[in-house]
Amino acid sequence: MSFDSSPDKKNHCDTCVVRHDGICGALSAEEIAELGKITKRKNCQRGQVIMSDEMPVEYFCNIVTGVVKLNKTSEDGRQSIIGLLFPPDFLGRVYAEKNPYFAEAVTETELCCFPHRDFEKLLEKFKGLEHRLFEHTLDELDSARDWMFLLGRKSAEEKVASLLLLIAKRTAMIGCEHSSPYKETSFDLPLPRADIADYLGLTIETVSRQMTKLKKCGAIDVRDQRHIIISDMDALEAMANQDVQ
Repeated sequence: MSFDSSPDKKNHCDTCVVRHDGICGALSAEEIAELGKITKRKNCQRGQVIMSDEMPVEYFCNIVTGVVKLNKTSEDGRQSIIGLLFPPDFLGRVYAEKNPYFAEAVTETELCCFPHRDFEKLLEKFKGLEHRLFEHTLDELDSARDWMFLLGRKSAEEKVASLLLLIAKRTAMIGCEHSSPYKETSFDLPLPRADIADYLGLTIETVSRQMTKLKKCGAIDVRDQRHIIISDMDALEAMANQDVQ
């Protein structure tokens, strides 16, 4: 993977939109400057592979903009979506020799990347960074458990509503340009319906039916198949029947 080596790289930390919400938020100005010495920026196009599962770990990343999907490959070569990452999520498995999953950009994505060994050395040096990463790992574990519960216990309607609610809330958190007041958040679906069906354990037809149902009840509006407007957040939350972090 090639990186941005432009001469203004040193200014990235000063202007980073996710610096305070991501793992870097635990660092002082001096520590940020030291971390900045090892960071490199990468812009990925939709569909570009960021890391492959079972390949040696080369770097970790903060997601600055865009959405990344995580896939797991079975022994017979099939891939299933196991997670979605948004800004300011951290991508990669620290203290591992191989990547645990296949990561792909599903939108145009900007990454802030840290070389494997250099980053782990800074974790030992900066305890605040290590603590923030530990918190991130626990949050990721809680989210995975919540999603397991959703997949195992929720109806098709609740699954689709929960995914839209998750994207809407994450979109609002990062100040997406399509977000107006919280009650009217809008966004482009980062995944095609086939991937949504795979992620939720549903068929494409079921996903389409549930989207139509959500539209008819006034919770959402759909433009051009992929642009979603949340017109009634309370109704969407009620149909999701859960709290999404």
